[in-house]
Amino acid sequence: MRIAVLKESTTGESRVALTPETAKKFATLGATIAIEAGAGINAAISDEAYREAGVEVGKAAATVKDADIILGVQAPDVAALKGAKPGAWVVATFDPFRETARVEAYAKAGLEALSMEFMPRITRAQSMDVLSSQSNLAGYKAVLAAANEYGRAFPMMMTAAGTVQAARAFVMGVGVAGLQAIATAKRLGAQVSATDVRSATREQIQSLGAKPIFVENVAGIEGEGSGGYATEMSEEYQKAQAELVSGHLAKQDIVITTALIPGRPAPRLISDAQIATMKPGSVIFDLAVAQGGNVEGSVPDQVVEKHGVKIIGFSNTASHLAADSSALFARNLYNFLSAFWDKEVGKPVLDEEIGNAVRLTQGGKVVNERLAAQ
Repeated sequence: MRIAVLKESTTGESRVALTPETAKKFATLGATIAIEAGAGINAAISDEAYREAGVEVGKAAATVKDADIILGVQAPDVAALKGAKPGAWVVATFDPFRETARVEAYAKAGLEALSMEFMPRITRAQSMDVLSSQSNLAGYKAVLAAANEYGRAFPMMMTAAGTVQAARAFVMGVGVAGLQAIATAKRLGAQVSATDVRSATREQIQSLGAKPIFVENVAGIEGEGSGGYATEMSEEYQKAQAELVSGHLAKQDIVITTALIPGRPAPRLISDAQIATMKPGSVIFDLAVAQGGNVEGSVPDQVVEKHGVKIIGFSNTASHLAADSSALFARNLYNFLSAFWDKEVGKPVLDEEIGNAVRLTQGGKVVNERLAAQ
């Protein structure tokens, strides 16, 4: 069983899908591991560190030759996989709803694409969930980036010259990224509030010491779809939410937006008119900017100033913490493959529940039900 890892080719991608730690673990399963030279440099992992872990380090063509499994953070271009075994697995993130042409290309090439973002949100798959591990770090980084852009201190400071008031931080969307954003803003000393369309998140917000901001006068709305993700809400709810948020936004110094709906553009949470009500010098970090943005006017990897408010957002937030995000991503991949490793045949054999959920292509066809339903 040969496992190969290529250097990430996407612009701005600093992560790597294998670390020396996971390489050693794969070796104990009996696998041979190869990696393209320089693949880990941006994640602070040298080629020598891989060699010491028993990994073959070489050029891309030699790395992928006769590979049974190719690991990636973002799925490599099909052209880069020439030389891999017929039907080889490619285990990575594919952005399958938006990158349909790439999925079709994988099917045409006879490769088996396994999309890590389609990992089901079930208990036994938690350690394999790349969306959660990367979102956790993204929520942390979002607050740090906003704090860096904000021209004032976060905590209240009492000095002989007077008191510095604590910053007010508002987190919109309380998934994994939102919860980490709340915790980070609290640790930095801000007064934190948060909101979500899912009423079940109220207790989570309170458990972190933040104030929940919820629509109270629209009954019978839970806002939770399959897999624990938020779903789109009724017009009645959206109107009530907009009114509540507008009044709250005007008082905030820092706003972190995190709302995403799988397979759809990011929902618009903050309009230009709402930005205009905020205090000059306030900062909004849009974690969904790469999927169309929660904030009107946000632009990936740019600082946009509107009405005296700075709007920022990274196209790949987790990549700004490449060493840690790579370590977690690589463990997710190892946890996934090792959980199904059959020692008798010397390779992983997927079950139906998880295998059918993550498999995009097989036998020259696109086979995933979620893609077929689009």
